[in-house]
Amino acid sequence: MISSTQSIRFLLNGAPHTVSGVNPHTTLLQYLREHLQLTGSKEGCAEGDCGACTVVLAEIDVSGELAINPINACIRLLPTLDGKAIFTVESLASKTALHPVQQAMVNCHASQCGFCTPGFVMALFALFKNDAAPTRERACEALSGNLCRCTGYRPILDAAEQMYALASTHSDAAEQWIAAPATCGSSHQGNAVLIAALRSLERDTSLDYSVDGARFVAPRSIEEFSTLALANPSAWILGGGTDIGLWINKALQSNALILHTGEIAALQKITETDEELSFGAAVSLERAFRAMNRVYPELAQVWTRFASWPVRASGTLGGNVANGSPIGDSMPALIALGATVTLRKGANQRSIALESLYLGYKKQSRDAGEWIETITLPTRRAQPPGTLQIGFYKNSKRNEQDISAVCSAVVIVVDRGVVGSARIALGGMAGIPKRARLAEAALVGKAWSEEAVRAAMNAMTQDVSPMSDMRASGQYRMQVAQNHLLRFWHESQGASTELRVF
Repeated sequence: MISSTQSIRFLLNGAPHTVSGVNPHTTLLQYLREHLQLTGSKEGCAEGDCGACTVVLAEIDVSGELAINPINACIRLLPTLDGKAIFTVESLASKTALHPVQQAMVNCHASQCGFCTPGFVMALFALFKNDAAPTRERACEALSGNLCRCTGYRPILDAAEQMYALASTHSDAAEQWIAAPATCGSSHQGNAVLIAALRSLERDTSLDYSVDGARFVAPRSIEEFSTLALANPSAWILGGGTDIGLWINKALQSNALILHTGEIAALQKITETDEELSFGAAVSLERAFRAMNRVYPELAQVWTRFASWPVRASGTLGGNVANGSPIGDSMPALIALGATVTLRKGANQRSIALESLYLGYKKQSRDAGEWIETITLPTRRAQPPGTLQIGFYKNSKRNEQDISAVCSAVVIVVDRGVVGSARIALGGMAGIPKRARLAEAALVGKAWSEEAVRAAMNAMTQDVSPMSDMRASGQYRMQVAQNHLLRFWHESQGASTELRVF
């Protein structure tokens, strides 16, 4: 049931906080800096790329456990925090001592101009709360969403290693609420206290918050959501805000109605059977990729290069698919693996192959008021019989948090030396993610050989006419996509998988 409310409630640095009279298009960063004068979180890019605004979000996930993740405050809309807990850099130091993360940054001389430092500190705080003894590689992944223009990364990574040695005696606002990993010497009640506080904020009805003619609704059931979407086809459907946040900040857009998927438990579920792996549209990219990695570990190396931890923790798989960006990295992998999407319009559902969803740039085979409910992948057992081989490749100028010039996914089944089936999907090449069907046809029924691969490379030139833009020329994109296929063949013959890292 939906009932109008005039306030948003959440925990801020351990204290209950109520917001009223603030436009629902307001971002968390705007609210912190302009309304509360909590200016530790900085605005650098206003699009979730630099990490200067990083804060930590704690919430009860669909399984009832406490989830702790860094998020980008600059693109997180304030109403999405209802019922959750936010910790900013102001909560870390006690009256007498810095937090271990902060002290480690000082000890390692890990701050130069200092503008990026609060964001790095909060990213490390999230790592501190999730990993008791992370590797240096894991620390790099945790900091993939934070940029330092002074290029001070080495001492920051040193601080990531040192902070655990300083953890046993510290106590502050954030520490009183979130338990550290067991090996860090935490002795307080921690998570149980925070979970109880979050439970006290739970609503019996759906959030319906309106200010200045702008309305934000977070339905609690699929039926409520679908009814509203059908009645309001021009409404924005909001998952994690990693795209809509940019529409607001960069394009200065607004909408009279925002429908949020984040409070619908059914849309946050991951269901796995022998034949299928199914994701509700509101499953975060981080959770979705972890589940995919269990079934298809070949994808793991590239998923860590997809955006950053804060973006993956906020963004949703359904949002990434629904946005349909030609440079969305999840779609080539999903298409190559044979994904389908379930579309819902009111009470009616239909399922289509994912590649059939995209008709042209920003054009999809969805009716007005129709939305993506689930994304489903076949498991390995459901793939055609034979030896399954999978490759996923991404070329970009930065290793993490960067847009692909070309993204390729290749899935083939070889049976007794002959290609029984082939699916090749390309991203970054045209206005939509596309299958290279002629290249596929050049492989199927042929011996799995370099000769067949080179024939498929030639056929690929007829599958797509690559675009040219500031990231790459069309000629470059085609050459890279062809080389991805050739590299895939070499890897299948025993070449090192490190060839996938560009």
